[in-house]
Amino acid sequence: MSHKLARAALGILMATSTVAPALAQGQARFDPRTAPWTRPGYRLVGAGVPILFPELRNTPRGRAFVMPNFDANGDGRISRQEADDANREFARLAGPRRDRFDWDAYGRDPRGYRGGRGGTTVVETVTTWDRGAMRNYGFRQTPRGATLTLQEDVLFRTDSAVLRPGAIEKLRPLARYLRANPGVRVSIDGFTDSRGTDAHNQDLSERRAASVRQAFDDMDVVRARFSVVGHGERDPVATNATAAGMRLNRRVEVTLLGQRADRF
Repeated sequence: MSHKLARAALGILMATSTVAPALAQGQARFDPRTAPWTRPGYRLVGAGVPILFPELRNTPRGRAFVMPNFDANGDGRISRQEADDANREFARLAGPRRDRFDWDAYGRDPRGYRGGRGGTTVVETVTTWDRGAMRNYGFRQTPRGATLTLQEDVLFRTDSAVLRPGAIEKLRPLARYLRANPGVRVSIDGFTDSRGTDAHNQDLSERRAASVRQAFDDMDVVRARFSVVGHGERDPVATNATAAGMRLNRRVEVTLLGQRADRF
């Protein structure tokens, strides 16, 4: 059973004490009295609320699972599509007996919940993302939010949508930020140069953007937070008449929607 979604939905990253030295800016032992679902503000309204699973609709932890992760447009309401997304992800997480999903056991010790033994649970709070690493991405302000550009040669081999081994490490600080800030929505946009057919370039840009989203999913960031678009060879940032220009056009842009670049 996958437990990625619970970690993101609760807005915390749990790790064993063996990784405690790696926490960037602070750590705290898990305290159920201050867990996300004990905080006010997770009120469910909207047309989708009646179709939510009872486990999500009728419990504080269920509501805390839904609102930070599935209110896609940030309007404070749950549409039918957003409810469907929340139900589908929770069903994938909880398995056939949703009513028996043990949030308490998971909160106390995720290793124990998976059947492991021992270990001190450490909670990485919202202050543990690495501001310096985020600044190194070179975010720029755009009308949509804070945007970073990842060039093809950082992420992929030529004409491939398979991430290079080092690409995951490049994305890891951003994944940590997103886990620590569960309300932030993300747009991933893929672009190519003008070589090849329009159809090939469109397909490649879509697959590359999807590969980046999958990498975040593998690092425990809820995939419902992302919109993924391939633009093909449209919207170049440089000329396609030179090798240098084509290199700049082969890129993936990641935008933290509504966020300020000068925050980092």
